[in-house]
Amino acid sequence: MALVVRYTVCMMLLLFERILLGILLVIAGGMVIHTPLTLWLGTQWPGGELFIKAWKELLMGVALVLLIVSSVQRNMVNRLLSDRLMQLCLVFAGLHFVMIAVFQNGLQTAGAGLLIDLRFILYFVLVYGFITLFPQFRRLFIWVLAGGAVVVIGFALLQILVLPRDFLATIGYSKATIAPYLTVDENPAFVRINSTLRGPNPLGAYAVIMIGLLAALSVRWKLQQRSWWLAGAAAVAVGMTLGATYSRSSLIAAVATLAVVVIAVVASKTRKQIVIGLAIAAVLIAGVLYVLRDSYVVSNVILHNNPATGANIDSNTGHVDSLADGVMRMLRQPLGAGVGSTGSASLLGDKPIVIENHYLLVAHEVGWLGLAVFGWLFVEIMIRLWRRRQSALALGVFGSGVGLAIIGLLLPVWTDDTVSIVWWGLAAVAVAAPVAVVKAPKKAKKKHAA
Repeated sequence: MALVVRYTVCMMLLLFERILLGILLVIAGGMVIHTPLTLWLGTQWPGGELFIKAWKELLMGVALVLLIVSSVQRNMVNRLLSDRLMQLCLVFAGLHFVMIAVFQNGLQTAGAGLLIDLRFILYFVLVYGFITLFPQFRRLFIWVLAGGAVVVIGFALLQILVLPRDFLATIGYSKATIAPYLTVDENPAFVRINSTLRGPNPLGAYAVIMIGLLAALSVRWKLQQRSWWLAGAAAVAVGMTLGATYSRSSLIAAVATLAVVVIAVVASKTRKQIVIGLAIAAVLIAGVLYVLRDSYVVSNVILHNNPATGANIDSNTGHVDSLADGVMRMLRQPLGAGVGSTGSASLLGDKPIVIENHYLLVAHEVGWLGLAVFGWLFVEIMIRLWRRRQSALALGVFGSGVGLAIIGLLLPVWTDDTVSIVWWGLAAVAVAAPVAVVKAPKKAKKKHAA
């Protein structure tokens, strides 16, 4: 009888773990079609929009229960809880619940803010914990995320080359939901595409992740001639996608990502020369842009400023005003203003506030302490990625992490669910792997004359 019970428990545990794997992979693959799918389903069932949009968070809740059960049964709880990454995630999440109790901003706004702030943290915890328990499934996650990239970049190319600019309007995109496309400073000559993401800026950030991974693969793997052709074609496709977003923050992030990947693989003596060369190039480029600031291309594409288009407030002014407002609010409110007090969650309340800087957004929601914990968590992940930089995955995620951190200075980059879940999921897969130890070559023994 005891043997039967033990066998039944083991089979149930295996079933739970397979379900957990399936949920995590569904989220990883489903995020790339999340926006168009939920918009279309929302038009079919208007009353269920909230549950349709929260499908991934609901699945994560189930996955968390399954991960806890699996960890307990395999005696891995202490190992996971003793990990600094897990501890920082728990502290950051706990701080949010404390702030909900302290600042009562309303159930709806607080709930929305909680999901936006913590969903990518929870997904990181789930993937990190699962890969720690079952490292043999690392490649499966990578392949699913790679397949998602094919979908996003492939549809972006269709938008650039084939589809009409308002094609997405046929499945529910509109000014009331998500615009099927945007323009640069209301100039119809420069159309900014979305692909399957929520807008051009998230698509640009997603392209930065792909650029980091492609660059790392190119320098880490010994590619044959056919592989170089594939890598070159992929780079062109991603580059076209990035260009069609007209996202300046993403363009800067892409350059920074490429620079970081290159610097990481060269010899230490060469790094200083490369950094100096890049600094000189940046100064020269800035000078050229200043001289050509009134030209048609620079004015529209780089500066996003053309008075003839009729925009009342250009995007540059909007970024500066938002940054100044965010800084002043952070200085006045060391404890923050509570979860759901800014961003899209605040639109559900009576005091909507938009802060176009992710770090200021975190400070506004959970105060200086919350910002410090989030910064510590991100830096800890980046340190572990750097230690594993012999891996193409870790190097690519590290490089793109630098790029996304730069975007976060100008946009709330981690509030976009696709970008945040994809990067933090990849980071979890990369840092859950053991550190690759690179042995130094043995020095030849000197022969002494007899």
